[in-house]
Amino acid sequence: MSTDTVKRREAIIDQLCEEGSVKVKALSQHFGVSSVTIRNDLSYLEKKGCVLRSYGGAMVNHRFAFDRPLQVKGRMDRDIKTHIAAKAAEFVKDGDYLIIDSGSTTAEIVPLLRDRRDLVVMTNALNIAYELAAFDNVDVMVLGGNVRRNSYSLYGQAAEQQLYHYRFDTLFLGVDGFDLEAGITTPHQGEAHLNRVMCDVAHQIIAVTDGSKFGRKSFCLIREARQIHRLITDSRIPESYRKALTEFGVDVIIVDE
Repeated sequence: MSTDTVKRREAIIDQLCEEGSVKVKALSQHFGVSSVTIRNDLSYLEKKGCVLRSYGGAMVNHRFAFDRPLQVKGRMDRDIKTHIAAKAAEFVKDGDYLIIDSGSTTAEIVPLLRDRRDLVVMTNALNIAYELAAFDNVDVMVLGGNVRRNSYSLYGQAAEQQLYHYRFDTLFLGVDGFDLEAGITTPHQGEAHLNRVMCDVAHQIIAVTDGSKFGRKSFCLIREARQIHRLITDSRIPESYRKALTEFGVDVIIVDE
């Protein structure tokens, strides 16, 4: 697959995420390629589960967890994410050892830690590490590895091996897809593997996610839904999810009830 094809398909996904649907004719004119080429692009994205074909175009498949840039994620459901972050911060005590995963919701937790004392925070997110570095009361540890530009995050064997040397009180885990059967998933294999190690070395796993992520699935499993300790989310969580998770022993906290 050529670089131009990859970039065009990524641009089509970005447009789908922002507008909800696309038309073959408009895409053909925008990219300066034939309608046949655009139809091939949409067929490829349909096979990946990203889109649903419609007459003359396609619409976004809302059940698919996309690997969208952090800036785009940060603009979505911002108010809900700040409420989720505020609740998450209540579970941080002075002297805690934390892992803060990359993500738009986990990033909202960081400003709320300014007044905590003697924290040690490990993160794989460059933006989170940068903000934490300004806090005199926080000892910041950054995982090394390869950079994912979409999420400003780091992953790889070096990061995984580094984590295995420590034990943490709490992991704040970001979520791309959350499905009762498929589990907690993410589009990127390397980051999924790192997240699994994070779960292994943390005493408590707190997943933080807005309600748009429920019922979505992606390629790479992080953890089964029943294997987390606490979920902080909003009232868009399906009642069936809430009931099942509670039966699993997961503490489900709804911030807007």
